[in-house]
Amino acid sequence: MDVGQEAGAGRGPKHLRLQDRGAEDAERTAPCVSIIIPVYNASGWLDECLQGVIHQDFSGSMELSIFDDSSTDGSRQILEGWKEKLEGRGLSVVISGHSSAQPRGVGYAKNKAISQSSGHYLCFQDADDVMMPQRVRLQYEAALLHPNSLVGCGVRRLPEGSTERYTRWINSITQEQLVTQAYTSHGPTVIMPTWFCSRNWFQKVGPFDEGGKGVPEDLLFFYQSLRQGGGVARVDQCLLVYRYHQDAATHSVLEETIWRLRVDFLQERLLSRWPSFTIWNAGKQGRKLYRGLSHGNREKVTAFCDVDENKIQKGFYTYEDSEERPKPKIPVLHYREASPPFIICVKLDMTGGVLEENLRSLQLREGVDYYHFN
Repeated sequence: MDVGQEAGAGRGPKHLRLQDRGAEDAERTAPCVSIIIPVYNASGWLDECLQGVIHQDFSGSMELSIFDDSSTDGSRQILEGWKEKLEGRGLSVVISGHSSAQPRGVGYAKNKAISQSSGHYLCFQDADDVMMPQRVRLQYEAALLHPNSLVGCGVRRLPEGSTERYTRWINSITQEQLVTQAYTSHGPTVIMPTWFCSRNWFQKVGPFDEGGKGVPEDLLFFYQSLRQGGGVARVDQCLLVYRYHQDAATHSVLEETIWRLRVDFLQERLLSRWPSFTIWNAGKQGRKLYRGLSHGNREKVTAFCDVDENKIQKGFYTYEDSEERPKPKIPVLHYREASPPFIICVKLDMTGGVLEENLRSLQLREGVDYYHFN
């Protein structure tokens, strides 16, 4: 027997049993929850962020996994300075990063932080936000009840009053609307800095897109989770201080990028199943949606509907950019004359309750007779 055969001979059933036992031991000793924090030039916020981690009232085992995406502002030194204090409070701490000339993006940093962690559950945290003491405990309890879901929570926006409508939407939509309002311009119905999920679910859905600056990795992951049959849940308590500032990565994503992803997802998930539908809004946003649809889905649009008498009296919207001859003409009706299902292209919370009252007056059910898109 040569050396190669001898080496192979040592890897029989006994070796495999030892491997399995090692994996089982690692599984048993893995922490309950890994807190995942990507960091890039966050020196001004890290002390407050990590103080929030230390004050968690969760009684299970926790790990903090941080990946520094080539910060240039001393973030890495601040992190290393916290390590002993965090470990003294019983947390396992893993800190790594890279020092390339350019950061590689939020998706890359999250993936690296996850790959070096070992917790059964993942609690996502942005370096500029602060978690409330009960966050990990309450979201862990919710995740046990929703193992194949992204679990979010209520937030408090800082500075107070910034993005007021968006913050109200985050905190007030119902559990059912967490699914039905997945097509709106607000993005994921549970926002990324509040996500909590099992590692098993993340591995089924993920990883995050690593396209870097300008790529909405959270929205792409959220859509993919829904495609895989995942649920969405929210702990209806404020468990995160969610900071607004001009340097946030979200500002690098173009509105048109988000628009195209939303239109494609709407067509994939809803319009592909519908034989016909009405676009509620004969104005700018409704017409933009119509023009953005595939040829097949444009043909399913039976009408636009509106409350504006001037638009209704015109009678039709003509798609002037169409190469078809004659150019498509879509009827414009009063909303009471139109037929569901509707795609609503009117901004939520912007009509003083008029839109909502009109929908109620027709006894329409969200998620059946209509979906919000704007």
